[in-house]
Amino acid sequence: MREPLDREALHEALVTPGSPWQGLDVHAELGSTNAAAAELAQPWRVVVADHQSAGRGRLGRSWEAPPGTSIAVSVLVPAPAHGIGWVPLLTGLAVARAAHEVAGVHAAVKWPNDVLVEEDDWRKVCGVLCEVHPAGVVVGFGVNVTQTREELPVENATSLALCGAPDVRREDLVAACLRHLAVLHGDLMAGGPALEAARAAYRSACRTIGMVVDLNTGSATHRLPAVGVDDEGRLVVHGDAGEYAVAAGDVVHVRETRG
Repeated sequence: MREPLDREALHEALVTPGSPWQGLDVHAELGSTNAAAAELAQPWRVVVADHQSAGRGRLGRSWEAPPGTSIAVSVLVPAPAHGIGWVPLLTGLAVARAAHEVAGVHAAVKWPNDVLVEEDDWRKVCGVLCEVHPAGVVVGFGVNVTQTREELPVENATSLALCGAPDVRREDLVAACLRHLAVLHGDLMAGGPALEAARAAYRSACRTIGMVVDLNTGSATHRLPAVGVDDEGRLVVHGDAGEYAVAAGDVVHVRETRG
């Protein structure tokens, strides 16, 4: 029997002096945490669900997990004056840091919106969905925590339990993710050296850099080396005419490039 999320423990961990988080709503079931956060339109208020019945990923994909096996979290944060493309990237970095801190797993990010952990291979443990809102940006993420192999929707997914961390408390993971997100979003809003350090940390954690990727931009798929992430948060690839940046696209890692 999987235990429901403990609202009191989450509130005690998040709503503390000096923390930006202004409260939280914990739901046993919800259609979409992103939709709920957008409807609330309250910056820094957290929406968490034990089960999402209409969870969404990028490109209109559905996202659902058995009740009590994952975390589904959405928050509305202020939009930065510049570099809004970094919001989903730094959210992924926050989750990767939290997964390493709480579960002890080797975590990395995949441009633009996935968190990977190392099981037998690198597999997806988290997806990020950010949506622009009149009051800021709705940031949503879902992390697979205790799913068995049979409960995962696709072959290249995994859970923290399958990576050797079966006893992770979901409340601890939510709190760690939001703690790291608050720091990194603060760096993004501050700009200057703080933002440069956050960008450098993302690039260091990004497995897409240095990979040959299949890049689908909607009209075509190209197999290209990914060589960097620019200051706007765009993926830099190397094509026949040289390097160029891509703001959006679906990426599949093919192999590591060789120097």
